[in-house]
Amino acid sequence: MRVSRRSAVDPFIVMDVMEAARAAEAAGRHIIHMEVGQPGTGAPAIARQRLCAEMEQGPLGYTVALGRPDLRAGIAALYGEWYDLDLDPGRVVLTSGASGGFLLAFSALFDAGARVGLGEPCYPSYRQILTAMSLTPVGLRTELATRYQPTPAHLSDDLDGLIVASPANPTGTMLGRPELAALVAGCGAHDIALISDEIYHGLQYEGRAVSALELTDDVYVINSFSKYFSMTGWRLGWMVVPPAHVRVIERLAQNMFICPTHASQIAALAALAPEGRAELDAHRAVYAENRRILLDGLAAAGLTHSAPADGAFYLYLDVSAYTKDSLALSAEILHEAGVAVTPGLDFDKTRGAGFLRLSYARSSAEVAEGVARLVAFFAARS
Repeated sequence: MRVSRRSAVDPFIVMDVMEAARAAEAAGRHIIHMEVGQPGTGAPAIARQRLCAEMEQGPLGYTVALGRPDLRAGIAALYGEWYDLDLDPGRVVLTSGASGGFLLAFSALFDAGARVGLGEPCYPSYRQILTAMSLTPVGLRTELATRYQPTPAHLSDDLDGLIVASPANPTGTMLGRPELAALVAGCGAHDIALISDEIYHGLQYEGRAVSALELTDDVYVINSFSKYFSMTGWRLGWMVVPPAHVRVIERLAQNMFICPTHASQIAALAALAPEGRAELDAHRAVYAENRRILLDGLAAAGLTHSAPADGAFYLYLDVSAYTKDSLALSAEILHEAGVAVTPGLDFDKTRGAGFLRLSYARSSAEVAEGVARLVAFFAARS
C-alpha cells in the first residue's frame, strides 16, 4: 500500500536508545537511565486518590472539547501564582499532551508550505510534526553565547512562525525577560506567529522562568502536565491562545480529538491542589540536587563544555573532543558503561554529532552512579 511523502519523518532516536536499554536490561544488565526525558516519579498521591474515588462514582464520559471548566480555571489561577497574571480561563485549552497542542497550534496558524523557525539544537518532534503536516521547518543555528536560543537576528520576513522553548530541550537553557521581549518584538515586526513551549516551567534552579504571556497576548503558549507535574503517561497538556483564536482551536479540537482524556483531567485537577504541589516541589528539590551531582562530577573529570543548565532536567554536553559520531558513542556508552544517554543528533543534525544529552530526572542515587560510570568511561579514553 502507498504511503505519503509527508510520513517520511526521521525516527526519534531517544526512543531507539530506550529500546536498546530495555533489551540490555532484559538480558540481565543493570542500566542507568539518563536518556529518558521524563521524571522518575509518578503523579502526586492526591491525584491518584481522587481519580480512584471518581471512578467508583460512575463512568467517565466525554468532556467538552476545550476541557473541564474547573481545570481550565485552576490552570488560569496557576498563572496568577507563577507570573502574577490575571488570565481568563476561557483562553485555556486542554489538549492530548503537549504534542496534541502542537498539532492544534500548527493547524490553526499555518497553511501547507508555511516556514516555521526552530532554534537548533531543539526538540526533534517540532521538526517532524511540521514535516508531517506539509509545513517547512527552518533550522536556525544558535550559539552558546546566546544560550543556544534564537535571537531577533534570526528573524526575517520569509518566516511564518517561530517556536521558542524556555527552559529548552535538550539544553536546559532559559530566555531572560529582555531576550524574550526582543523576540516578541521581532516577531511582531516581521508578522511571525510566535509559539512558546513552556513545558518545563516549574523546573528552574537559578531564577524563575518567564512566560511569553507576561509580554504579549499575541502568542500561543504550550504547556503540559508531563514534566513539573510528573504525569508523562497521562498525556494531558494545555494551551493558552489569543481570545480571538479560542473558537478556531475549539472547532479543530472537536474534530481531531473530541476531548482530552477525562481521567487525566481529574488527576490533574487534584495535582494543582496545595497537597499535590507540595509533593511536586519536593521532586524539584531532588532534581536540583541531581543537577549539582552531575555538574560537580563531570567538572571533576574535566567534562565542562556544556550549555548552562538553567532549568528542565537536562545537560547538553559537548563531547566533540571524543567523537564525531554521537550515535556510535552513545551505543558504546550503553554497551561498556551501562548508561543510556541520548546522542545530540536527535536535536541538531549537523553539530549534534559532537554532543550528548544527559537527563538527571531519576533518583539521586541513580544519577550519582551514572556520573561515576560516565567519568570512568571517558577517563579510559583520555
